[in-house]
Amino acid sequence: MQKKKLGLGARILIGLVLGIIVGAIFWVAMGAEAAGAFTAKYIKPFGDIFVNLLKFIVVPLVLLSIMDGVISMGDIGKVGKIGWKTVVYFLVTTAIACIIGLVVANIFKGAFPVLSLAEDAAYEAKTANLMDTIVNIFPNNAVNPLVNSSMLQIIVIALFFGCGILVAGEKGKPFGNWISSFNEVTQKVMGFILAVSPIGVFCLMTWVVAAQGVKILGSLGLVLLAAYIGYIIHVVLVYSLSVKVFAKMSPLVFFKKVFPAAAFAFTSTSSVATLPVAKECTDDMGVESEISSFVLPLGATINMDGTAIYQCVAAIFLAKCIGVDLTMVQMITIVVTATLASIGTAGTSGAGMIMLAMVLDAVGIPPTYIGIIYGIDRLFDMGRTALNVIGDVSCSVCVHQWEAGDLKPVNK
Repeated sequence: MQKKKLGLGARILIGLVLGIIVGAIFWVAMGAEAAGAFTAKYIKPFGDIFVNLLKFIVVPLVLLSIMDGVISMGDIGKVGKIGWKTVVYFLVTTAIACIIGLVVANIFKGAFPVLSLAEDAAYEAKTANLMDTIVNIFPNNAVNPLVNSSMLQIIVIALFFGCGILVAGEKGKPFGNWISSFNEVTQKVMGFILAVSPIGVFCLMTWVVAAQGVKILGSLGLVLLAAYIGYIIHVVLVYSLSVKVFAKMSPLVFFKKVFPAAAFAFTSTSSVATLPVAKECTDDMGVESEISSFVLPLGATINMDGTAIYQCVAAIFLAKCIGVDLTMVQMITIVVTATLASIGTAGTSGAGMIMLAMVLDAVGIPPTYIGIIYGIDRLFDMGRTALNVIGDVSCSVCVHQWEAGDLKPVNK
């Protein structure tokens, strides 16, 4: 009989634990200063290789996954009213999720640590005028954004070309097929990179604990708590109000009906894998099959409220780690970038971490410290996936009410 292989989440957790143990041994045996210098010279570089690979895959992943997502929607005219209402709902709830994430993170910020790592001691985050930021979202060159990893501009390029392929019709199909094929290859390459993530986590965690001591561990629990508080606030506030106001449904009834999908998403950490269960939940609520069959798969691709909250909390946490206080303009940039990045987040486990690198880059936070929280990413992922799926189902319910009327099976 074949031995059952450990999943990626388990291997990352092992890498995290081993990194903590080895880092603590160095810290005790050599002292913080010597241990930090030694691990920075001989162990951290291997973690840097992992971070470089993350940065390498971000550009093709964002460009191709968004283009492929737009292409998969089919004819723009056919999408019609249901399409734009669905997308607007997702964008608005995701933007609200970003704001909630930033508010919660700023409340917790005072308890987040400042890491005394020499190479980042004089680091300053990027600042920009708000109007300049808006203008710079739109590229004046198709190549420079790809070379410079200007992610907001890359997203705009992807949206324009994706829509252009749809409008081109038959003549655009060969290019669309090529994009879909290239995107599939990119997903596989991303899988290769994620496969070595336990090693990257081990190396970065060893370096951090050796230089900072075990005090950093309490901070990881704190940032995890902040993220889950954001998840809960979003579910209770945003989804309860949306189903009550727009779908005329009792929030208690909604949460009772959606619980099977949320529980499955929490354990599987996959919105795509949860689609059959979510579809069954919407059927039980009385949502027309034509609507749920459109909204749910689209939501699994572009609706990432939980991911947005996580990215905002993580960005504030990592900024504090290097002693940077983000400005209001930078926080607005995080909201815009995280909202758009959540649309481009692939359905592959661990892709949210790669999108976090993009959000950090938008405000000039070096992604080196991703390894600090990557080890517990599975714990973040469970909550954010459940939140994403609840959002998909709530959108289905609201769109049904807007298009087809009362959800009679629910309101009996």
